[in-house]
Amino acid sequence: MLKASNIVKSFSGNEILRGISLEVERGELISIIGPSGCGKSTFLRCLNFLEHPDAGDVQVENVKLASHGAWRRADEAQAHRLRSHVGMVFQSFNLFPHRTVLENVMLAPMQVKGLEEGKAHKIACELLEKVGLSAVKGRYPDRLSGGQQQRAAIARALAMKPSVMLYDEPTSALDPELSEEVLSVMRALDAEGMTQLVVTHDMRFARAASDRVLFMEAGQIVESGDPDVIFANPREAGTRRFLRTLL
Repeated sequence: MLKASNIVKSFSGNEILRGISLEVERGELISIIGPSGCGKSTFLRCLNFLEHPDAGDVQVENVKLASHGAWRRADEAQAHRLRSHVGMVFQSFNLFPHRTVLENVMLAPMQVKGLEEGKAHKIACELLEKVGLSAVKGRYPDRLSGGQQQRAAIARALAMKPSVMLYDEPTSALDPELSEEVLSVMRALDAEGMTQLVVTHDMRFARAASDRVLFMEAGQIVESGDPDVIFANPREAGTRRFLRTLL
């Protein structure tokens, strides 16, 4: 489903990602954990070229894009094709404040895919029902709780019918009750077979919901494995240190 090979990224001479490679199987839910500043969010953004890697390549479905220095117009066209297979949900909800929840979900399929309004409306209503927001579809984002806004952001990403969903700390701005609203949607998507990568500090979710947990440190994937093994008996000293601090 998704393959990243030797992803390297630096900012101002500071190497953030040091040759990360990862293969994700269809239907997997993978949690990426690790200390702040280790490169988790940068890696996620490199997977759909919101950040351009300095080196390496990414393949999603049958679309492959390699980073090779200068960015060309052809690369941007290929990145657009790759992103059409990838949905992304951020820490901040990034909803358009001047549009209703329903309009937020309808917008991208109409503007990017050229879907006619009636069909986009039907898809948006179905997705808002899926994430439990049918009753508030006519509200503006500032009239929603944080959990509702994040669920609306998930529905908006799903409206593009992605093959894989990426989440960058989707519950970090939410209290535990609102976090659970969002995590329950992600569990439901997992049960339906959606491929998902989640950068998270919620260790309870990472252990209970993931098929695989990756621990990152200093720009590398240090350890990867079954959640119960990672949490109960981690192999690497860095993983043990990190989990002791949190747990």
